[in-house]
Amino acid sequence: MEISEKSSFNKRFINRFLNVVEMIGNKLPHPVVLFLILSIVIIIISEIALRSNLNVTYIGFNRVTSNIEEMNVRVRSLLSSSGVLFLFSNFTNNYINYAPLGLMLVTIAGVGLTEKTGLLVVILKKILIKTNPRYITFVLIFLGVMSNVAADAIGYLILIPLGAKIFKALNRHPLAGFAATFYGVSAGFAANLLIGPGDAIVSGISTEAAKIFIPNYTVLPTSNWYFMIISTFLLSVIGVFITEKMIEPRLGRYDRLNSEESEEENDMNLESSLSSEEEKGLKFSVITIIVYILVMLMMLLPENGVLRDNGNINTFLSRGLMPAIMLFFMLPGTVYGIVTKQITDSSSFSKMIIQSLSEVGGFLAFALFASQFIVYFNYTNLGIIAAVKGAELLKEFNLVGLPLIVLFLLLTCILNLFMGSASAKWSIMAPVFVPMFYNLGLTPEFTQLIFRVGDSSTNIISPLMTYFAIILVFLQKYDKKAGIGSIISLMLPYTVVTILSWGLLLIGWYYLNIPIGPNSLVRL
Repeated sequence: MEISEKSSFNKRFINRFLNVVEMIGNKLPHPVVLFLILSIVIIIISEIALRSNLNVTYIGFNRVTSNIEEMNVRVRSLLSSSGVLFLFSNFTNNYINYAPLGLMLVTIAGVGLTEKTGLLVVILKKILIKTNPRYITFVLIFLGVMSNVAADAIGYLILIPLGAKIFKALNRHPLAGFAATFYGVSAGFAANLLIGPGDAIVSGISTEAAKIFIPNYTVLPTSNWYFMIISTFLLSVIGVFITEKMIEPRLGRYDRLNSEESEEENDMNLESSLSSEEEKGLKFSVITIIVYILVMLMMLLPENGVLRDNGNINTFLSRGLMPAIMLFFMLPGTVYGIVTKQITDSSSFSKMIIQSLSEVGGFLAFALFASQFIVYFNYTNLGIIAAVKGAELLKEFNLVGLPLIVLFLLLTCILNLFMGSASAKWSIMAPVFVPMFYNLGLTPEFTQLIFRVGDSSTNIISPLMTYFAIILVFLQKYDKKAGIGSIISLMLPYTVVTILSWGLLLIGWYYLNIPIGPNSLVRL
């Protein structure tokens, strides 16, 4: 009885704490206004910091020259003559070049069509028929983790909203599905069963940092692979526990009246069987997808394929993948709409795409000011200076072994809240910590691994995370009163439990000194 009462008290305390976090966060101005205010604050701080002669000198990885160099970084004021010119001359480009903006619009054009024609509902029905509901949470988180090996849009723009819809279809709170999938996509960035582009980027920076003391040292993209594989399943299991034992009980029943869903979405019946017309439409859609994939492969796989740039596939992956993803959804959606008579002419086709894009109008306004804030913050060099100062502070503690590992992990978690780009952070931190840990008997591969675990764990609560604006828009679809506090309170339990659990796995690996990847050890 005492244990039960203590457990009940702990749950009430955690819920009260999260409610306070949400309340305080949502008391902030509307995100559009908030980022406008933050942009003004950064402008003022940059001038104050410049007048205080704030600067740092450090040994770092120069991403322009791809060399390790001594660099001096000073604050750049946005109130100087060049800064004011920057504010005016780059305002439009800051918005246009905001990474999620184009991705969002292109993806929504395709995915929205599958939703408006009803194909998405039919697919959800098939998924629910074929999948045991008990495993849905695990499957969504696992797919979220695996999605980071491909384009960001697959996870952030497709899987996360799909997770919410699947949970809603199962009469579970859609925000729980949203949170679980978001956790897998974002917090699982350093886990996967496969090696992706992110592994190559961080290992390349680690290699350059390692060459400071060993000229021919190479950190391979596979250097953390064994740990990543175990982490994929660990995070999936942790995510299920947090979602079903903490998030869903706190959310309670879903209030559709407090959502911004359309009448069509609220009226969707996912429990009825498919009609003959729906079956026919689905059949032709599947055929369309198969044909589309075969055609794309024919243009990609041959050395002289039309989608290769002089035999190189990287141009397509960096610039052509998003239109390909759009067509992957748009073509079968169109075929399904024609077969089921949802699309009868060019007007009905156009209307569906226009409606889909009109639903993200709030994001367009939000992105206008969020993009300015991120660019202004990067321009001032305040993020770089914060990272270097944090690294210097950690070095002054003169710690070794486990305490140093834990503090480095926590430092990375905190810095991730202020500096979104993992490669930018690691470019600054690697030349400091890789040699430092090496002198203490730890390999560059393990140092890189500590950084990646810390960097991934706080992605889901970082306002400077690239896709934060999109995440808020998705959240407001199911809770129109949601704000920044809602995201942080919803995702904070995942962050805390993940840091503890993933950190324990890291510590266990450290003490056992077993390989973290092929030919990659913890200690020298």
